[in-house]
Amino acid sequence: MPATAHSNSATDSTFFGHPKGLYVCFMTEMWERFSYYGMRALLIFYLTQHFLFSDEKAYLIYGAYSALVYVTPVIGGVLADRYLGSRKAVTFGAILLVFGHFGMAIEGPVALDSASGVSRDPFYLQIFYLSLAFIICGVGFLKANISTVVGALYSLDDPRRDSGFTLFYMGINIGAFSSSLLCGWLGQTYGWKYGFGLAGIGMLLGLAVFLRGQQHLQGKAEPPASAQLKTPVFAGISREQFIYLGALAGVFAIWQLVQHQALVGQALSGFGGLMLLVILCYAFLKCEPTERHRLFVAATLILFSVLFWALFEQAGSSLNLFADRAVDRVLFGYELPASVFQSFNAFFIFLLAPVFSILWTRLAARGREPSTPVKFALALFQVGLGFLVLAFGAQFANEGQGVGMIWLVLIYLLHTTGELCLSPVGLSMITKLSVPRIVGMMMGVWFLASAGANFIASKIAQLTSSQTVDGAVLDQASALAKTMDVYSNVGWFAMATAVFLLLLSPLLRKGMHGVH
Repeated sequence: MPATAHSNSATDSTFFGHPKGLYVCFMTEMWERFSYYGMRALLIFYLTQHFLFSDEKAYLIYGAYSALVYVTPVIGGVLADRYLGSRKAVTFGAILLVFGHFGMAIEGPVALDSASGVSRDPFYLQIFYLSLAFIICGVGFLKANISTVVGALYSLDDPRRDSGFTLFYMGINIGAFSSSLLCGWLGQTYGWKYGFGLAGIGMLLGLAVFLRGQQHLQGKAEPPASAQLKTPVFAGISREQFIYLGALAGVFAIWQLVQHQALVGQALSGFGGLMLLVILCYAFLKCEPTERHRLFVAATLILFSVLFWALFEQAGSSLNLFADRAVDRVLFGYELPASVFQSFNAFFIFLLAPVFSILWTRLAARGREPSTPVKFALALFQVGLGFLVLAFGAQFANEGQGVGMIWLVLIYLLHTTGELCLSPVGLSMITKLSVPRIVGMMMGVWFLASAGANFIASKIAQLTSSQTVDGAVLDQASALAKTMDVYSNVGWFAMATAVFLLLLSPLLRKGMHGVH
């Protein structure tokens, strides 16, 4: 990591107070997130309304997919750190994502529900699973590495780091906001293939932006040792080619794994335990005391983040179906497609990210900025409060009418303010507390925690499952009561955990050794 964030070169110049490379990453990630969240807004509906999977099965497939999306960045981060560099990793990941998103546009015939069970076309079902596998591997090469580039653009003690990551996070959510509206509306109104196809176009634009903006990355995205990439490793195949071929083999393996969702949970447990052991061994064998303590704090905060994301990620699964089945979505005489409600989170981030960026900067200037553990505690409190607010509002739903939209808006608002206290701060925390030699791997571990959280989220969502026929709920009142009971329980649990973390925060701050 460089000792300074600035130099006199033209490519190192700033734009609105930040390195120009930040805005290249901003635009690249914006379009990548456009494609990802456009597909995500439709996925649970595609599973339950096109393939006619039960709620339980749909949540499990969704959870396995979203979990694997966050596992692969661990591998992608290590490969970029040791061999590829971020530029090659991000480019290759973007290409895989283009294949995956356009593959999702091949929808095939709607499944048929009959007395003998649901009949699905096996060919198109396999195309669907294969497309998910391409997306999972593509995110693995792109996601962790582009965040690492952002961190490399700033020195360790640069006060702009949290502000820069918050602006970067705003770019993510501009893409998420527009895609949830456009892809969701197109998919649910005109056909799944149009929504998924538009997501693929977004990914192409992201690839183009990244390739054109290389000169502004200050050389931070290049391979650590270019000569190693050209070295033959097997049958005249260079190391770089071998990595790409291995990634394609990984696509095939994940294609099979995503069809056996129970194995994903088992693999996550094993992989998570292994990575924890690696971190502990590295901390004790390779680190001085200060580095070791910082790694321990990072690992502790990562564990707390699992609960936050397990609840937050109800948005794409149980909250998405809740919006479709239980919310009064009529606005000025027009019934909004349920998928467009996914845009609320991104809209609030777009609106509030600059406010939080300015807030953290001004508080830091006055020496009053909350420590990272306190910000995490605030995030947990707000995600829990959001569920309690929704459960409170659901009590006012009259028979035959849905829950008022305002309560869904409020849960997304509270979850968003919580997210702004944790996610961009967490990305920055990883780059500050990690040993520079393994920052890519640690960024991958951050996403691995999100993987575990997403699988846990699918289990929580399954608790809200309802009996359906052709995608329609049989008993609306019972389904609503069941869902609100689950949401109340997880809401109180999250708030209690927030209080515990707040009490623990002075000890964690001490272990950070001056890093805030």
